[in-house]
Amino acid sequence: MANVGILIIEDDAPSQAALSQVLGAEGWLVEGATSISQALKELATGKWSLVLANTGTTGITGALFETLKELALPTEAEDAKAHVRVLFLVPESAAAQATPLLEQSHLSYVVKPFTFHDLLERVSDLLMETEAIGAPLRKVRQERLTSGRRSRHAGRDAGRDGNRNTGMFASREDYQMTEEELAEYEKQEDQATQQKKKKKKLITLD
Repeated sequence: MANVGILIIEDDAPSQAALSQVLGAEGWLVEGATSISQALKELATGKWSLVLANTGTTGITGALFETLKELALPTEAEDAKAHVRVLFLVPESAAAQATPLLEQSHLSYVVKPFTFHDLLERVSDLLMETEAIGAPLRKVRQERLTSGRRSRHAGRDAGRDGNRNTGMFASREDYQMTEEELAEYEKQEDQATQQKKKKKKLITLD
């Protein structure tokens, strides 16, 4: 997995650090860009498999957004597997304005706050599309979350004041899964993966 490169475009230092820690734990090359000029410079290197871009940093108009849009939507002549994937991170306060545009343009996004599980799920799917990784990361991540719940729970409760969560990651209760739910989830994902493989074979035969 060392050849997987992820660029995080995020001008909020704590969010940048949190994302870098989560994704860097997978053994990937993870770097950050905190400004439009820095992001454009990094994108020009062509070394990224995936870009995570906070729309609060990139905006939903302008040169950087248009560049990311072009990267995320390959032309018919381009190899889809080799194309960079882009996942937009949308602050909840801006969702009403940003998500219709992203959906209209068929761009991938998640709305903050999101769970570790949801983030890794989207990252896993996008990296598998490029064949940068060969298998989903969900099971490994879920096991890590289960083993670390107790310590993280204490930290979150210490700072909880009853207000709505507006941070990057949702609270522990939002992503807790029972063993039965996890087993069923993985069963459904395995079936979906097999169906995708069958479709690819049919397309190849045609």
